[in-house]
Amino acid sequence: MKPVIFGLSGLALTPAERAFFTRADPAGYILFKRNIETRAQVRALTDSLREISGRDDVPILIDQEGGRVARMGPPEWPSFPAGPAFDALYDIAPISAIEAASANAEAIALMLAEVGINVDCMPLLDVMQPDTTEAITIRALGSEPMRVAALGRAILQGLQRGGVVGVVKHMPGHGRAKLDTHYHLPTVTASDAELAVDLEPFARLNDAPMGMTSHIVFEAWDAERPATLSPVVVEQIIRQRIGFDGLLMTDDIDMKALSGTAGDKAAGAIAAGCDLVLDCWGRMDEMEAIIDRLDPMSAVSRARLDRAMATVAGVRPAGDMAALIAKRDALLALT
Repeated sequence: MKPVIFGLSGLALTPAERAFFTRADPAGYILFKRNIETRAQVRALTDSLREISGRDDVPILIDQEGGRVARMGPPEWPSFPAGPAFDALYDIAPISAIEAASANAEAIALMLAEVGINVDCMPLLDVMQPDTTEAITIRALGSEPMRVAALGRAILQGLQRGGVVGVVKHMPGHGRAKLDTHYHLPTVTASDAELAVDLEPFARLNDAPMGMTSHIVFEAWDAERPATLSPVVVEQIIRQRIGFDGLLMTDDIDMKALSGTAGDKAAGAIAAGCDLVLDCWGRMDEMEAIIDRLDPMSAVSRARLDRAMATVAGVRPAGDMAALIAKRDALLALT
C-alpha cells in the first residue's frame, strides 16, 4: 500500500483509473463534486473503490463541512450550516451550541455513510484572528480556543455516532494566515508564545483519529519550509508539543502554496513525517509521478490508519437524520 489518497476524474472509474489504482494500491480516495450526482451513483462508485482495494474499510474521504464547503447538496441532499452558525449560538447558549454541532455532524455522517463514504475532513480547529483569511472565517468555529475545542469535540463525536471518521485541521493552525493557501503561501510571524493559542484546540483534541496539515510557514518554528514539508513542525510541534499520534495527512499538495513537482512534494511530505499525502485532482500523470516517488506505507503509519478506521468499525448508526436536523434547527433558532 502506498501512503497516498487520490482523487478521481468523474462519476465512475475509467478503465485507466481502475487499472492504475489496482496496481498502485493507494491508501484511500477522496471525492469531489465532479464525482457526485445521485445516491445510487455515489454508492456504486464507492463500492467499486472498495472492490479494487480489497479492503472494506478503505478510507473514502470527502470535504462535507456545510456552507460553501459541501460536495453533496440540493436537490439530492440537504444543505448544512457552516461553523460560524454554531459559534454564534455558543455566544448565548454554549451547551445548546455543542448539542447542535453534534446533531448536525451526526446527520452529515448518516448522509455520507448511506453512500459508502467513511471519512469527513472536518472539524476545523483553526482559531480565528481579526485578519484571518476569508477561506477560513466562513468555516471556522470561533476565535476562542476552548470554544473551538468544545465544538470540535462535539463534531468528532457526532460523526463517529454516524459511522464516519473525522479529521481535525489544519494543523498546527490556519487562523493567523492572511492568505488563502489554495493560491498563495502564507507566512506567519507570530512568536512561539503567541502561537500557543493556535495549538490549544489541537492539544485538547490530540486523541482525534486523523489530522491534516497546513501549507503555512511559521517563522517561529521553521522559517524555510511550510508545515506540511517541515520535519520540525511535524515532529516537534504536531507530534510532541500537541501530542497528536493519530494519522496525519497533508492538505492537498496541488494547492498553490506548495511549489515543485507532484513527486517532489509528495516525497517531501512523507520525509517530513506525514503519514499520508493528499492529491485530489485525479490527474494520471501526477498520480503516476507520486507513486514512483513513494515507498510503501510504513508500519507505524499503517498502524495509525488501522487504528483510525477501527473507531467506526462495527458502528451501526441509530440516529434519524430528519430528527437530528430538526433538533439542530430548533437549537440554532435560539439565535
